[in-house]
Amino acid sequence: MRRPDQQTTTRPTTDPAPGTGTGADADATVDAPPGKGEDQDRHPVGDLTTEAVLAPYLRGQAADFLRSLRLHHEHSAPADAGGHDAAAATRALRRAARRISGSLHTFRAALDPHWADQLRAELAWLSGVLAREHAYAGRLTRLVEALHQLSGPALPAARGARAAGETSASDAQGRAALGVGAARAGALLERRLTLARTRSHSAALQALGSSRFHAVADALALLASDVPLAPGTTGRTPEALLEPAERAEQRLLAAVAALPPADSEPYNEAQDAAWHQARLLLRLHRYAHEVVLGAAAPALASCGHALDLHRDAVEAAAAAAAAARTPRIAPATAYALGVLHADQRHEVEAARAVFRETWPYATALTAP
Repeated sequence: MRRPDQQTTTRPTTDPAPGTGTGADADATVDAPPGKGEDQDRHPVGDLTTEAVLAPYLRGQAADFLRSLRLHHEHSAPADAGGHDAAAATRALRRAARRISGSLHTFRAALDPHWADQLRAELAWLSGVLAREHAYAGRLTRLVEALHQLSGPALPAARGARAAGETSASDAQGRAALGVGAARAGALLERRLTLARTRSHSAALQALGSSRFHAVADALALLASDVPLAPGTTGRTPEALLEPAERAEQRLLAAVAALPPADSEPYNEAQDAAWHQARLLLRLHRYAHEVVLGAAAPALASCGHALDLHRDAVEAAAAAAAAARTPRIAPATAYALGVLHADQRHEVEAARAVFRETWPYATALTAP
């Protein structure tokens, strides 16, 4: 398995990228790896067996999940009494759930497949439910802050007008029009996203009190002490872990190589899906790196963060566009939402540029 600071000189394989089942597409937080951040081989190759590496990793993540669940129960109080701690515990729950789910997917052949598929599906459900409230809150904050910036003196539309040689009077008129609609646009977004956040909060509370969630918690409590391995796994050679990790890496390299080039048409929402898929495959690769090499991959942190920002900007742009389709809104409000949508699409392009600059496998971006 190649380290992320090394370059590949071969064409990545084109294996289809299967779904991750992590429920991570709704997660608006940076997926910071646990433990030490040094890229070092803490597992000698001879010790890369499922019993010595994969099983302890899964047990550790299950223990982290149960620990976070206990903290969540302790701090599940009104916001003024412990809401911040409860939110942090929820994020930790999701981090552990994503790592378990990703590992069940990548190393499925080394595990009881029926058990792995069933638990992965339940973790995908749980991760999605828990992520939505935070995602809506983050989206609202992002859009409101962007509106405040756009309605100030540095209006992007005004910069474009200056480039075209138009007068400063046009700039002032554009700022004035945006200023009129920005407050109403912000209020509309707050109503829509706060309602969605409230519903997501209720859904999360209902999920955490459901028999389905308790079954997931029970399964993870068992995983913390016993990992169901596939028959014949005991004593298997290191290839049982190295080969699945290599396949995860190759799927990622193929997905990145297939991304639209930097000079492709901007504002093309049809390209977003390919970038989202690359983000999920990068996450799977990072988790496999943690399992096999025993440590996080710092070289992948920046490009992973860029893809998180890309996802956030895409979803924020979609929220602005959806709000602009509200019936009978004032023209000034629709104008402000249109400028906001354009601004977020510019953020999408900026995130893609950062990803290209920070991607450690440089040749994958230029493969023919």
